[in-house]
Amino acid sequence: MTMHHRLRCILAASAPALAAAPAQAGPSFATAFFISLDQLPDGGTRIDWIGSSMIWVLIAMSMASVALIWIAFAANRLEDMLPAQSVESMRRAVGEGRFAEALDASRTQGGDFGRVLHAALVAAPAGHDSMLRAAESMSDELVVRRLRRIEVLNVFGQVAPMIGLFGTVYGMIVAFFTIAQAGGTADPVALAGGIGTALVTTFWGLLIAIPALSTYAVVRNRIDAAGAEGAREVEQIVARFRPASGATPVAALRGEAGGAGA
Repeated sequence: MTMHHRLRCILAASAPALAAAPAQAGPSFATAFFISLDQLPDGGTRIDWIGSSMIWVLIAMSMASVALIWIAFAANRLEDMLPAQSVESMRRAVGEGRFAEALDASRTQGGDFGRVLHAALVAAPAGHDSMLRAAESMSDELVVRRLRRIEVLNVFGQVAPMIGLFGTVYGMIVAFFTIAQAGGTADPVALAGGIGTALVTTFWGLLIAIPALSTYAVVRNRIDAAGAEGAREVEQIVARFRPASGATPVAALRGEAGGAGA
């Protein structure tokens, strides 16, 4: 028998095994993270729609979470909440007695700091204490408003692991049911579908929760710190509005402006 003939015989003998290999192969590693498959007794596979639905819900939540994380960081930058240049210019304007200029600038500039200072300046006719209360109220309102906008990240971080846990319980139920159907001697391949669903849903749940909760904590601390710093800056500026001898803040400001002009 020639070498060429012997090679043809080997290829012919191995052809059925090569043809059957794709049919016996399970889902790829990448596919397992997107689709839950059940192994059929005849060697085929079918989509587990319940497990796959949970995976797809978690995938959709993960994409939404990425967008929310980007928005949370972009919408709560320190330079937007407490711009150093605006703080310095408004402090200088009040210190030099240019109160009308500070009032107009704080209406449209300075981010959250400007809004808090504007609320305090508007309340000047009612007295120094009223200015402090107005500033504190506006500061709290702005902080709560920003925290409310990022609260959805906290919700995602809490709900995603629960959905993953639900998938874990469902996958283990499927696996144990397969064992019971097989009389306690189930093929490990038949158990792979349920166990795979349990692990993949847990994976997606944690993949969503960890970045979402981390971002929520970082941005929340940034908002709290910026709010406290802005309120402190406004309090220092408003201190100039405190009358020295029981006069109203308006009269005190007029006196300061007259003294500066002299």
